[in-house]
Amino acid sequence: MRLSAVPAIVLTCLTLSGCSSSLGPEPLLNVGPSPETTSSVVRPTAPVPAAEVAQVTDAEPVQPKAPPQPLPHELAWAGAVPQSPAFLQQQNAVPAAMPVPSDRPLALSEPDDTDMDAPPRRSRSRIFSHRFRDAKPINFGSASPRKLAVHGVDVSRWQGDIDWPKLQSQGANFVYIKATDGGDHLDPMFRKNWRNAHAAGLKRGAYHFFYWCRTAGEQADWFIRNVPREANALPPVIDVEWNGESSCKRRVSPEKVREKMQVFMDKLERHYGQRPIIYTAPDFYRDNLKGAFMDYPFWLRSVAAHPSKVYPGRKWVFWQYSGSGISHGVDNRIDLNVFHGNEDDWHDWLSSRT
Repeated sequence: MRLSAVPAIVLTCLTLSGCSSSLGPEPLLNVGPSPETTSSVVRPTAPVPAAEVAQVTDAEPVQPKAPPQPLPHELAWAGAVPQSPAFLQQQNAVPAAMPVPSDRPLALSEPDDTDMDAPPRRSRSRIFSHRFRDAKPINFGSASPRKLAVHGVDVSRWQGDIDWPKLQSQGANFVYIKATDGGDHLDPMFRKNWRNAHAAGLKRGAYHFFYWCRTAGEQADWFIRNVPREANALPPVIDVEWNGESSCKRRVSPEKVREKMQVFMDKLERHYGQRPIIYTAPDFYRDNLKGAFMDYPFWLRSVAAHPSKVYPGRKWVFWQYSGSGISHGVDNRIDLNVFHGNEDDWHDWLSSRT
């Protein structure tokens, strides 16, 4: 009896060991990180290293590790790991000991509105609503500048020290700053205004008051010498008008006016990479610029009527609608201006400048 039982025991052991090797669980797949991302997670440019798996032995139990802290750009998740409905259905329907079915999980659809090749959207600056007052208000009727969205100012030494954040809060979304006159005069407040307006977050540009008793080349060189070339600055402005208070009483012919302006503007465009804007007043426009420079942007002074009535047929970018503005942040009267367009037009125009 003892000898006959030995083969049976041996046979039983061999059978059990064979079953355990053929029916045991399959090795775990080495699954890499998920390729799915969200808009808040940046896909790494280099391959993600595989996580190290601790070796488990009978002699030393595995100590639980503290959960890793999420990187600053990752989304932290405190709940259970979300699963695709297709995999949840498989997991619930199939017992753990049975073979995995050959059915493939449902493919996850990509968002339709994601364009990986589209350039990133530019951040848009806040638009401050118009809160200026006017010492000499004009009723523009249905064509009121108040109906336009983006207002701004122009300043010179005569405004003195300006509280730029306060002025911006009143509705100054942009500012043009007096820089130079003729070929040898620099506004004493230009550098301070240029620096502080930028620090307050205003879009800013510089303008030159043209002097008819100096050559255009000298004046362009003087402007370029004093006004920085910066990528985010507004286009430079040439201010052309008859000024009875100027020491230069000379009035050149319309042909000479346009010739000198062209020389000046060509030099500025080559240096700053932007086509200059022409600022003018009704009488000077009538005498010299009507029908000229149709491919240049204009900034028009019109304090008694809409520009369409004073400058018929002329397209414009900026309208100076008041020379008697009152605002917190400025002690003296200030010129008020408005951009020709809505907020989207303004941001598009700014984007086209840089």
